[in-house]
Amino acid sequence: MKVLDLRCTHGHGFEGWFASNEAFETQLAGGLVECPVCGDTAIVKLLSAPRLNLGNAKAPQEAATAPSAASSSNVPAPLSPEARWMRAVREVMAKTEDVGDRFADEARKMHYGETEERGIRGQATPEQTEALLDEGIAVIPLPIPAALKETLQ
Repeated sequence: MKVLDLRCTHGHGFEGWFASNEAFETQLAGGLVECPVCGDTAIVKLLSAPRLNLGNAKAPQEAATAPSAASSSNVPAPLSPEARWMRAVREVMAKTEDVGDRFADEARKMHYGETEERGIRGQATPEQTEALLDEGIAVIPLPIPAALKETLQ
């Protein structure tokens, strides 16, 4: 198994696991490798140190007995910006209703009191978005990675 450090053209770094370097190259050429944050398929492989699994190699005695600072506290490691973004997108998706291309109509109905207010998400053209903003209806563009458009796990 090859673990590769990858980056998209927007600077999002992530890790990919592949059966071999050839498998990575084949999937990359087929547009199957995409950024989990923005869905970009223009991916580059970064230089990284090889990861070796030496099975029964023993760690030096002092390293094995000295507790590390991270393991001695219950403070979790800080999340990367990409991980925080994914967490936020997942939360928005879990707490909103997908109204698809009816987004502009549903947002207007709620704004003008024709229907009960609720959290919604969907698609709107740039023209529809501008019209909503002109009417005083607050909307926020939220690019959702293709990986999250599927069933959340």
